[in-house]
Amino acid sequence: MGTNHAASTEYAAFYPYYAEFRALSELRKKPGMGVPLQSGIGGHALLYLNGVRRDGGPHRLRLADENPAAHGVGISVNAHYSNANWVGMEGRDFLQRGALAPGEALTHEAYARTQAQAKARGCLDGVAFHKSYFSTKPAGMSDEDFKYEISIATDYALQFGRDAYCARIPLDAPRMRAVIDYLNEINTPYARGDRLYRWNVFNDNCVHVARNALAAAGVWAPWHTGQWRMFAAFHFPVPKNALVDLLRRGNDLPLEDAEALYEDKAARESLLRHGTLPATPGVLAGIVPAIAANEIYDADKLRLIFYDNPVFGPYRFAFKRFFASPTSTNLAANLRYFAARYASTAQAWRPRRMSRARAAFQAQYEAHIARAAASTAEMLARLEGAA
Repeated sequence: MGTNHAASTEYAAFYPYYAEFRALSELRKKPGMGVPLQSGIGGHALLYLNGVRRDGGPHRLRLADENPAAHGVGISVNAHYSNANWVGMEGRDFLQRGALAPGEALTHEAYARTQAQAKARGCLDGVAFHKSYFSTKPAGMSDEDFKYEISIATDYALQFGRDAYCARIPLDAPRMRAVIDYLNEINTPYARGDRLYRWNVFNDNCVHVARNALAAAGVWAPWHTGQWRMFAAFHFPVPKNALVDLLRRGNDLPLEDAEALYEDKAARESLLRHGTLPATPGVLAGIVPAIAANEIYDADKLRLIFYDNPVFGPYRFAFKRFFASPTSTNLAANLRYFAARYASTAQAWRPRRMSRARAAFQAQYEAHIARAAASTAEMLARLEGAA
């Protein structure tokens, strides 16, 4: 998984509805290249939803009922916005590299061309920014042009100035609808003018929205916002940690241990409500580097830190494991890995005596494993037959 368009198209052929969490590195604009922009080493997060379209503008979403594999929207949360918790940018390729062709260098002309195309697409139509951000607007630049200038490489054309570390997780249409419903609900009071959006690093940042959207699909428990500030300051989600959490959830959950899954409340509710588990074939890691031939941004050694112990912290070791292993970076290897796990799960120990609730879960669990094993074998046969 990475910049290869064919690989993304192949993935969408198997999983037309999927979510991709992107942990984005810092941003460093070269001196003299328009409005000066720098970002922190904590980075930024964006949630891309394949099989989704904008619904009448950037504040709302709908499911792409026809040809879902060909459509997608990037969900970005930005402190600039005053009438939106998030804004949706349509089109995977435009979200990633703007108006650039594959392999094209980022020149001043291409930079201006991308902003012009973003305006023509109406990417920020109806999106209001807090007035305080216009204090750095250059003389002679319109407010609308300034909005696109300070949003590029953060809300669209991400590859212009940021490295992206990605984790994909397949969904189905009902679970994607749950994601859409959640996102539409949290945006409505701001888009309607009932409330003014105020970004908050501890209680309402870009990762909160992405995590809670995935929680609506049963991936994990929601991360509550509005917590006491002193508590939240020591316990808030950050991009690179959340990326690893998603890869762990999708690959490391103990599929072979029904008892452990039952004790995991989010996994139990996912199986009972959605008929599936968070651990599933198709959860893959990938990297999309910033464009190296770059006149606008400094693309060398872009930092993105973990909030973790710098020597013995578990996140950095898990990150290296996932990005070094074919089972979490290559679709065919991933399918073979899960096929083997499903085969061993079918032979797992089954308790003789269970409560009624535990027995109902066990029945769902065994049915899910059987379906997932058959589906994985079918996908693997298709993939290997096309090779």
